[in-house]
Amino acid sequence: MKSLDGEIVLLTGAAGGFGRALLPLLLAEGCQIIVAERDRADLRGIAASGCARGNVIGCIAADLSDAGGADALYAAATRVSPRIDILVNNAGIGMIGRFDQIPRAEWERLMQVNLLAPMRLTALALPEMIARRHGHIVNIASLAGIIAIAGFGPYASSKFGLRGFGEALAADLRGSNVDVTTIYPWFARTAILDAPQYGRAKPRKVPHILLDNPAMVMRALVDGIRRRRQHIYPGSVASLAAWLKRYAPWTLM
Repeated sequence: MKSLDGEIVLLTGAAGGFGRALLPLLLAEGCQIIVAERDRADLRGIAASGCARGNVIGCIAADLSDAGGADALYAAATRVSPRIDILVNNAGIGMIGRFDQIPRAEWERLMQVNLLAPMRLTALALPEMIARRHGHIVNIASLAGIIAIAGFGPYASSKFGLRGFGEALAADLRGSNVDVTTIYPWFARTAILDAPQYGRAKPRKVPHILLDNPAMVMRALVDGIRRRRQHIYPGSVASLAAWLKRYAPWTLM
């Protein structure tokens, strides 16, 4: 295991369900955290919250749906701290609908936030991590990056892409002492449940009893980061689905 005490973390999507669950866990580990979120009001709430006292060293408003958003965020983050030890690519958006019924501008925005922004931020953070032989790239993917279902075309595409990016990156960085971790959560009690729906399909509802607790998912993530695990399947649904996809894929068709 590695200690996270004193690590400088850049956390995107800090005001979302997973971000809010992860922040106190990282603070408890002794991390110093730069939080990024699109909405300035959400940032003010994070800065003022009791759990954020002490080691939240920067709050940055960033729009990662813009092609230059990652560059602006990273420049602002490195003004707070020239050293970033852990990059957590958590910001993400969702949408539901048959692909031809989703406006192109919307699914392109999703790809910017969910896939291209993590790649851009990683490209910016990686050279310094490699030079120091110390760093960790963390990608918040989804079980939709392993199993694609109807109505989730753009979202699944972004998460499949994030999974592929993480796997290739881990192979690229072997021997560099820079780690890569990707987590694949099942539906949790986050804003993804309120994702906009397009077309005439009936709204999809996941039974409340089947939803995962964001805190459980993020506890699994922190444990995986400390153990330097490449892939994390938090909770029983994600673990079972990943096993079935690998050993009995016909059961998921």
